[in-house]
Amino acid sequence: MQHTIRVSCSRSNLKTVRDFVAGVLQEHQLSDILQNQIILAVDEIVANLIIHSNQEDEHKHLDIRVEIADHEFRFEAEDDGQSFSPTEYRDPDLQEHIRIGKKGGVGIALVNRIMDHVEYTTIGTRNFCRLSKRLP
Repeated sequence: MQHTIRVSCSRSNLKTVRDFVAGVLQEHQLSDILQNQIILAVDEIVANLIIHSNQEDEHKHLDIRVEIADHEFRFEAEDDGQSFSPTEYRDPDLQEHIRIGKKGGVGIALVNRIMDHVEYTTIGTRNFCRLSKRLP
C-alpha cells in the first residue's frame, strides 16, 4: 500500500514529513535504529529539496510517496524545483570538516551510507528523488 503526502516547501513541514514516515514504519516491526536511520535519510533529502531546490518557497510543493513492499522501504519525492545532479556531487572530506569545524555538507553522504539505493531523475520539469532500503 502506498502512502502519500503533499507539503509546501517550508522547513516547518520537516516534522510533518518525519511523522508521516514514522507512521508508515510503525506498521512494520522494525528496530528503533533502522526506523531512525530511514527517518534521518528521508529528513535530509526533504530538507535539501525544500532549502536548496525550492529556496523555501512556500508556494511550491513536494509530493511524497512511501511504501513498504517485498521487504523493501521505498520513498519518492517529486517537485519542480532546481534539479540535483549526482554527477557533480563529491563525498566530503570528513576529516577536513572536523578539522575546520564545518557544519553541514555531509547529508547526501549520510543518505548514501544509510540507504541501499539513491536515485535522482528529471523528466521534463519534474524532479524525482527515490530512496530504497531492504528490510530484514
